[in-house]
Amino acid sequence: MHKHFREIAVTCLLSLSTLRLHAQSAPASPDKAWNNPTAEQSLNKQLSSLPEAKYSLDPAKAYTLAELIDLAEQHNPETRLAWQQAKARAAALGIARGALFPTLAAVAVGNTSRVQIFFNTEFVRQTYGIFEPELHVEYLIFDFGGRGGAIDAAKASLLAANLAFNNTHLKIIFQVTSAYYHLLNAIGQMDAAEANLKNAQAVEEDSQDRLDHGLATKPDVLEAAAATAQAQYDLQTVVGAEEIARGDLATALGLPPQTTYHVQDVNELKMPAELAESVDVAIDRAFEQRPDLKAQLAQLRADNATIKQAKSRYYPTLNFSGDGGLTREYGQQEQLPPGYVGSEVWNVDLELRWTLFDGGRREHEIAQAKAQKAATLAEINSLRDQIANEVWTAYSNLRTAQRQQQAAAALLASADQSYSAARESYGYGVRNLLDVVSAQKTLAQARTEDVIARTQLLLQVANLAFRTGDLLAVPPKAGP
Repeated sequence: MHKHFREIAVTCLLSLSTLRLHAQSAPASPDKAWNNPTAEQSLNKQLSSLPEAKYSLDPAKAYTLAELIDLAEQHNPETRLAWQQAKARAAALGIARGALFPTLAAVAVGNTSRVQIFFNTEFVRQTYGIFEPELHVEYLIFDFGGRGGAIDAAKASLLAANLAFNNTHLKIIFQVTSAYYHLLNAIGQMDAAEANLKNAQAVEEDSQDRLDHGLATKPDVLEAAAATAQAQYDLQTVVGAEEIARGDLATALGLPPQTTYHVQDVNELKMPAELAESVDVAIDRAFEQRPDLKAQLAQLRADNATIKQAKSRYYPTLNFSGDGGLTREYGQQEQLPPGYVGSEVWNVDLELRWTLFDGGRREHEIAQAKAQKAATLAEINSLRDQIANEVWTAYSNLRTAQRQQQAAAALLASADQSYSAARESYGYGVRNLLDVVSAQKTLAQARTEDVIARTQLLLQVANLAFRTGDLLAVPPKAGP
């Protein structure tokens, strides 16, 4: 028997030791990474079981910017997060409004007791039981604005959450727009690099043909081959940039970065016209439209409501409570037969409560609420300055981008004519190969600058619309 108990004890100790080995604990030392395969496998299993929102794009369709924005607003997880936060604020408002109504509860009380009652010269045992089904009512009749302040604060918080939801959409729109134009820039540069490579290969073939016919020298062919190799290198560089830009846009759409899709060609987009409004008009419009600034103003309302709620605690409250129902009672005494009785029962209380002293708690609550309001005002002023600076910078960048695009277009036209003339002159023997290679490099640079200038102009237009809040009012629609 003792041996049997000893085996059980050893088994329990071993089990406890195993549990301690597998239990989660802090890292053993500061110089090594924490490692718990069991816990990590459990988390990985939990992650794989979570639902994942999936959708697909038509690989044969060339998506416009407006279509991509619609997809991002539907599927980007940040919009769902902001939506759920706004729904939580709406529920909080419902909770605050519920305090305006009485609370009604159904109560059933059952009790049995046995006591000794002193009667004359002896104790008599008495047993009785009670069962009472009843309704209980509680109602705060008046509180000098406490509930009203809570409701106003909840309303303002809901308004701020809704504006934060709009601000999330504004950010998502600009994120997609920015990624879209960066992708167009990468695609345009890749197209330009491919055209440059073809030009370089044509010059190399031409130089080789002229060498074969005794019209060129070996250094001419080597120079042309070097230009071709450089063009090939430049092409591979922009191919990698295009892959990264494509992954960035896919991520903004809520898709895996390796998703295959096509977008509208940059050559199909119309360049924006000159700015017709002043920067002051743009800044004023930003103050009227930016949801993050409006959210701060809503927070200021919530702070005022919180101050009102805190001040109401200096005043009394008037409460009503009552119970009403039926009672069924059973009683028995020694030497006597048991008895049953039933009747109606009710109880009503009207309470006027006034806190006279609380150790300064109410005073500090008001001070805290006022400090929070002052902080919100400072944030509003800071945000106004930030918005004005952002619009000013975006406005200046847009005007610069417009001038750069015009200059890049003129440069491309000039470089194209210069390259054509150099090729033609080289064919007649008037120009040497170095002149052709130089003109070809200039044309390659001009093509790249033209693509950068066009996409940069489109991006700066979107940036100004983002800083003023125009993107939320009228999402951009790419195309003629």
